Amino acid sequence: MALRSYADGTLFAETIGTGPPNVLALHGWGRRGADFGRSLEGLSALAPDLPGFGASPEPNDILGAEGYASRILPLFDEFDEPPVVVGHSFGGRIAVCVAASHPDLIGSLVLTGVPLVRVRPPGKPSIGFRAARALNRAGLFSDERMEQLRRRSGSTDYQNAQGIMRDIFVRVVNESYEEQLSAVKAGVHMLWGSDDREVPVAVAETARSILEEYGCEAALEVLPGVGHHVPIQAPDDLRRVIDRVMAS
Repeated sequence: MALRSYADGTLFAETIGTGPPNVLALHGWGRRGADFGRSLEGLSALAPDLPGFGASPEPNDILGAEGYASRILPLFDEFDEPPVVVGHSFGGRIAVCVAASHPDLIGSLVLTGVPLVRVRPPGKPSIGFRAARALNRAGLFSDERMEQLRRRSGSTDYQNAQGIMRDIFVRVVNESYEEQLSAVKAGVHMLWGSDDREVPVAVAETARSILEEYGCEAALEVLPGVGHHVPIQAPDDLRRVIDRVMAS
């Protein structure tokens, strides 16, 4: 694997193999393209560090998944044919957005652990947090104390994000992709860990129902005993699915 720059230095990607690539792999939040090293070994592929992660610089704007999809479009110039696009978690959000808005660019989708739809209403902040936020806006609760409270109450990904990346995280976690799923035409194979606590299998089942309702061929395979990070925890299973999709 070698790291190369693309899109005038706004994207860096791991390049795997020789010759024109035929797989594009998009990593999850807080991760990087190297996560796919074992799954893509021996193939010709690109695995970018998405903007704000790894070697790729942060975006200047607060982007959602659609914005990230636009940012990675230059990578498709590297492919002679529409590639198999593999998306884990956040990367899968982006992959679905590309597939919906630019169907001609996508050969097939392999999705794993992607929070595509909500299966339960988003939780509200506690009363204490909302009260502190109101006091902070009124200048009665310091920014430092507010930051400490956010760190205690937010998820690990939220706590680890800084600056504009935290704003992007907040935007993305509040998105849902029913509209994009209804527009996907490429075949979709979903590979999910049975023990995924971040994005439970019910999300994949709901997404598959939407895809099939709109005429998209969609399959779901559940891996017993595997959690959220399939590219790391079950790279051989991910590779098996990639090989199957490429051969079909």
